[in-house]
Amino acid sequence: MNESTQANYAVNQDNPLWLQFWQDQRVDFHQTEVNPLLAKFWINLELEYGCGVFVPLCGKSLDMLWLAQQGHAVLGVELSPVAVAAFFRENQLKFTKQRCGQFTLWQSGRLGILCGDYFALNKKHLIGFETVYDRSALTALPETIRRLYVAQLRKIMPHKARVFLLTVEDAAEHETLAQAIEVSAEIKALYQNDFSIELAYVESVFESDVTAENSPVKRAEYKVYRLSAESP
Repeated sequence: MNESTQANYAVNQDNPLWLQFWQDQRVDFHQTEVNPLLAKFWINLELEYGCGVFVPLCGKSLDMLWLAQQGHAVLGVELSPVAVAAFFRENQLKFTKQRCGQFTLWQSGRLGILCGDYFALNKKHLIGFETVYDRSALTALPETIRRLYVAQLRKIMPHKARVFLLTVEDAAEHETLAQAIEVSAEIKALYQNDFSIELAYVESVFESDVTAENSPVKRAEYKVYRLSAESP
């Protein structure tokens, strides 16, 4: 089985698990507040008012509301109809629904969500959207799928696309704080062929797993990356 076949197999295995998480309401990963790093650093992108922002694997993230409130047209994509319905219901948004190929488009003003498989998107779905906001899409995926995720992103986005990428990276054993202020090896491997990479911010946080009793305290690095697509 070659790498592409393995990746596609992994996607086919992961999608049902993601749908089941939402069906069973096992969504403790959902954040109930707008990400403070988004609010702090987004302005540095100096984007034009009204420009389109694409949010892959969006779930029911409140960050989409914040982006729309800044004047952006926002388009998310989410596999689970449970998550999409919850987003509009919980935020009391009136919406329309229409079929869009393999997707159902839920729309409320300048904010829309395509309900369907991210890997089924094409360039036509994203006309007018040149900036990507990735808060947890990459890191939510199994490592076996991440390269395929990035390849799909490069395929469907305009050649001048920019990516605002937030990651949480576990510090390696014996890694110093000085070593943490670097682009991670995984981010380099995934993006450097198609994007220039700028590490804009790093914050070290010592935390434990609140869901596990007597969980050891570990250091995590919260990082803000700004990526600019290289010309083909």
